[in-house]
Amino acid sequence: GPFDPHNGHRFNVNKLLIDPYARAITGTLEWHDSLFGYNIHDPSPDKDLTMNVEDSAPYIPKCVVIDSNSFNWGGDTPPNIPYHESIIYELHVKGFTKLHPDIPEEIRGTYAAIAHPVTIEYLQKLGITAVELMPIQHFTTDRHLVDRGLTNYWGYHTIGFFAPDVRYSSSGTFGEQVLEFKRMVKKLHKAGIEVILDVAYNHTGEGNQFGPTLSFKGIDNRSYYRLAEHDKRFYFDYTGTGNTLNCRLPNVLRLIMDSLRYWILDMHVDGFRFDLAATLARELHAVDRLSAFFDIIHQDPVIGRVKLLAEPWDLGEGGYQVGKFPPGWAEWNGKYRDCVRDYWRGQPSMLSEFAERFTGSSDLYREERRGPTASINFLTAHDGFTLNDLVTYNEKHNERNGENNIDGESYNRSWNCGVEGPTDDVHINEFRDCQKRNFLTTLFLSQGIPMLVAGDELSRTQQGNNNAYCQDNEISWLNW
Repeated sequence: GPFDPHNGHRFNVNKLLIDPYARAITGTLEWHDSLFGYNIHDPSPDKDLTMNVEDSAPYIPKCVVIDSNSFNWGGDTPPNIPYHESIIYELHVKGFTKLHPDIPEEIRGTYAAIAHPVTIEYLQKLGITAVELMPIQHFTTDRHLVDRGLTNYWGYHTIGFFAPDVRYSSSGTFGEQVLEFKRMVKKLHKAGIEVILDVAYNHTGEGNQFGPTLSFKGIDNRSYYRLAEHDKRFYFDYTGTGNTLNCRLPNVLRLIMDSLRYWILDMHVDGFRFDLAATLARELHAVDRLSAFFDIIHQDPVIGRVKLLAEPWDLGEGGYQVGKFPPGWAEWNGKYRDCVRDYWRGQPSMLSEFAERFTGSSDLYREERRGPTASINFLTAHDGFTLNDLVTYNEKHNERNGENNIDGESYNRSWNCGVEGPTDDVHINEFRDCQKRNFLTTLFLSQGIPMLVAGDELSRTQQGNNNAYCQDNEISWLNW
C-alpha cells in the first residue's frame, strides 16, 4: 500500500506489524526509533510526512499461533448470575495479588494467582459474584512513560484484542498465557464467580500521527481510524489517547464482534465492561443510541446473552450519556457516585436526589422502561480516589506521576474530615471509619447493581493519587 499521510495511508514496508487477530503475543514492546513510521528526531512539525526506512522487526513483539482445542474445559458452564443478584468487584490482575503473603511468590500478580484457592476463598467470603478484570488484552506502554521510569499500569492502550496479555502469565510467553487464563476462568466458574473483562475498543495503543506504527496504522490506517475530513493526516480523538477506532466501517465492526465472540466462545468470559462506550455509539460526530454498533450487538446470538456494561461517556461533545443506553445494557452510574459523595460530605439540598439514586435512579432509566439493574452503583473506581482516600484528602496528590500534579480530576467531591492526609488524631480516624461505613452501607442497600473496587474493604490507600494509571508499585498494589 502507499505511504500518503494526507490521504490517510501510512503503510511502511519496513515495519513488521502485529496481526490484529493474533491469539497470543510473545513479549512486550521494546521501544526503539524504528517502531515509528517517520524520523522522530526530525525537528519539523511535519516530520510524520516523511517515511522512516529502518526495520522494526527486532523490536516488536511477535504473534504466536496457538491450538485452540488443546484445553479441556471439562464441562465448564457459566454461572449466569442474574443482574439483581450480582455484586461486581473491580480488580487489577497484578495489583490484587502482588503483595499477598499466602500466595506463592512465583505466581503473584498473574492469572494463576487469581485462580489460587486463597484468592477464590476471599472472594467468596466477600459475597462477590463477578470479578471485573481491568484490561488484560495485550497492550502497550507509551514511550514517554518508559522514558520517565513509569509504565501503563491500567492497560488501556490495547494492541491485541484477542490476546491475553503476557505480563500476567506465570507459565510462559509462547501461548501458555492463553491456557493460564482459561484455567483461571474455569476455577472461578467452579466457585460460582463470573468473569467480566474491561475492554477498550474505542482506541488502540498507536496514538496519533506522531505515534508508532505497530499494527492497524500500517495495515489500513484510513479504515481503522477516524480521520479528519479536511486532512486525513490527523486523527479524531474522542478518547484522550490520540486516536479513535472507526466503528462506522464494516471491517472495524467485524474485528470488534469477532473479538467479543472469541472471548465468549473460546475463553468462556461472562461479560464485558466497555471503556468510554459512548465513543462506540458515535456515527459522524454525535452519539447515536441506534448506531451500527448497537444494532449488531442486539442481533448477535452470542454476545447478546452475556453481561454488557457501559462506561457511558467519552471526551467528545455530548459524550455524557448516562441513562441513554439501550435495554439490555447496564451503565456505570456516575450520577449515583457524585450524589452519594455529595450527600455524605454534607452538601445542601441533596436529599431528594439522594432518594432518587438510592431507589434505583428511575429518573434516568424509566423512559426506556429499564429497571434498577440498569444502574451499576459505585462510589469509587480504578480512576479517582480510593474509598479511604475519599475521606482522607480534599486535594489530589499525583506528584509521582511526573506531570506536576496537573493530571487527574481536580473536583473529587471528597472531604478529609478536617485534616489533609493521614493523622494520629483518634477522633478524626474514628470519624473517617464511620464515613467509610456510611458509604458502603449506602452502596449495598441501594437498588441497582453494586460495584466494589478491590481493596476498598481493606481501606486501601493510593496516598492521595487519584490517577494512578502509571504506578505499577505499592501505590496501586493491595497491601494485605
